[in-house]
Amino acid sequence: MTKKTIVFTGGGSAGHVTPNIAIINEMDKEKWDIQYIGSKKGIEKELIENINIPYHSISSGKLRRYIDMQNVLDVFRVIKGCMEARAKLKKLRPDVIFSKGGFVSVPVIVAARSLKIPTFIHESDMTPGLANKISQRFATKIFTSFEETAQYFPKTKTEVIGSPIRKGIFKGSGDKGRNLLGFDRKRPILTIMGGSLGAKKINEVVRESLEDLTKTYQVVHLCGKNNLAPELADIDDYKQFEYVNEELPDILAATDLVITRGGSNAIFEFLALHIPMLIIPLSRKQSRGDQILNANSFAEKGYSVTLEEEDLTKDTLIQQLQSIHKNRSQFINAMDVSEQSRALDTILERIEQVK
Repeated sequence: MTKKTIVFTGGGSAGHVTPNIAIINEMDKEKWDIQYIGSKKGIEKELIENINIPYHSISSGKLRRYIDMQNVLDVFRVIKGCMEARAKLKKLRPDVIFSKGGFVSVPVIVAARSLKIPTFIHESDMTPGLANKISQRFATKIFTSFEETAQYFPKTKTEVIGSPIRKGIFKGSGDKGRNLLGFDRKRPILTIMGGSLGAKKINEVVRESLEDLTKTYQVVHLCGKNNLAPELADIDDYKQFEYVNEELPDILAATDLVITRGGSNAIFEFLALHIPMLIIPLSRKQSRGDQILNANSFAEKGYSVTLEEEDLTKDTLIQQLQSIHKNRSQFINAMDVSEQSRALDTILERIEQVK
């Protein structure tokens, strides 16, 4: 059987890579030759090489929404990236491109259009990132996680499907998770996740609140790289990790309540697992405000409560957690009646339909 070839692209943050990995993990390797194009130094390089997928680097500039002298240099980097991407695509001769966004994806999608290669893109957030705003005119098909996002793209080639969720996240064992943590069934487990690099303000307020938190919860704190607090290592009912990978499904299977940032991939996973959320999105000072919109959409649907970082204190944290814990069954009921995402299966079906 002659294999078809697919090229994935996307990078700049783990959020632009992990959905691609979720799709890659479910593809039939007997039918598909899978390749990846990313930046020379981005996080995507390590993540993709870890799953043994051939990785091809190109030059890429950062897409900024503000005036900066680097923008001039980055124009040339993007042009160089387009030329490099075109050369690599001519050599790989893919049947289809799949992009999760990030600035590195733009040269790949532009080059693919010039070679008449079908290109699918997926936008996770409520409002499109700059890369996907540019890429939409070159894309064959556009997928979105939120219904509200479809208005920003051409109607004829846009499909709302939800977020592609890695299937391994559903295979966790609550008993294994509790054994790993040394926790029991007597009190609920609260998991705090600030992303792979952690979240400074969340870490600080959580640690300031530990005496109160551990009266009600057993606390798992995924605090990010280089953010462990050794002086707290012996506190009862508190376990801290920089990051967990293979153990995460088991920990989430044991989790009753989660504190999280507002990244689309994460919150859709918690929705699928029916874990009520306190979402503390990145502020507008730190981002374009997409996490705030994601969080507010989930809150309106009854899946979560939003606490903006500017309002985060020990008192507001405890108050919001108490409210969610008290009304936990209402959040779970709302999640039960939500339309469960078939995004991963839909994307796989659309890829298979490419001739």
